Amino acid sequence: MQNALKLNKETTYAERLYHKNGATFRYFDMTDRNEHNEEYILGLIKQNVPSAMKLLYDRNIEYMSAVCSRYIADVNDQKDVLQESFIKILTSIGKFQFRGEGSLRSWMIRITVNESLTFLRKNASQTIIDFEENLPDTPDEPEIEGISDEVINEMILSLAPGFRMVFNLYVFENKSHKEIAKLLGISESTSASQFLRAKTRLARMIKEYKKHI
Repeated sequence: MQNALKLNKETTYAERLYHKNGATFRYFDMTDRNEHNEEYILGLIKQNVPSAMKLLYDRNIEYMSAVCSRYIADVNDQKDVLQESFIKILTSIGKFQFRGEGSLRSWMIRITVNESLTFLRKNASQTIIDFEENLPDTPDEPEIEGISDEVINEMILSLAPGFRMVFNLYVFENKSHKEIAKLLGISESTSASQFLRAKTRLARMIKEYKKHI
């Protein structure tokens, strides 16, 4: 029988039937155009396709790394946090409820953020510090135009852990101070003051940086 690779319309997730030497084999085309579809990937995982987890990892690791790098400065620590994050993802994905394209990545990012926060709380001797220094009534807004994302990220990483966590949660994760307070076990006023201090310090760093470019 001549070899053939064809779509079996009665199956899902781009499953194909591969005929060779009179035998029929099931084959999942991982290069199919649907490979970037989250529901497709979840379907492969539910069917225990060996390469499905690698596809999930390859598709999301850059995003997870970018999120982790906003919280964790050391590269080796980032690797540890990402490893713990993906272990939690793999062991919990059976409970995940798909709510449309993008919901899977959002869920994975939340896990990465939570693991990053856990790491910082465990490794920082005093994560949230209330300073007595006076804050300006209207703190300077960081003027980031003309500054690369890499430089901005380095500045964020140079902030004290408490400032960094609150700033990232408020700016990048769109959390309210009420949500941040609950997440970090602090008061809303502490969250707000930590954010203002972080923003003020970033504005100063950016202003100083621009003097030299």
